[in-house]
Amino acid sequence: MFSRDFLADLIVVVHCVYVAFVLVGMALILIGIVRRWKWVRNFWFRVLHFLAIAFVAFESLGQIVCPLTDWERDLRVLAGGEGDPRSFVGRLVHALIFYDAPAWAFTLCYCAFAAAVLATLWLAPPRWPWKQTAREP
Repeated sequence: MFSRDFLADLIVVVHCVYVAFVLVGMALILIGIVRRWKWVRNFWFRVLHFLAIAFVAFESLGQIVCPLTDWERDLRVLAGGEGDPRSFVGRLVHALIFYDAPAWAFTLCYCAFAAAVLATLWLAPPRWPWKQTAREP
């Protein structure tokens, strides 16, 4: 039904959305802390945000290749390519999220970013969903 190249492009777009969730989420959390936006203290948003970057940092520390990267590359090879995107969308999204740098640089960045997200959890803790808030009479 769908070509393997299309599915690989879809995976790289999902990968980009994942990266955007981590980066934009952090920016919105920091702005929301300053502007006192209540939604940035949403427990589930904050936990998912931290888990997203913690997973990436863990992978990097363990020298584990991201499953999305593996899956995308495997689909591109099965489609008859060498693992690199051939479509405009694939090349564009790849250029957005993949960079040529030493592995230690990525590990350092991921761990520092995870530490920064953890710091926001301490500085502006999320509201616990099971905690009863006082209601006005």
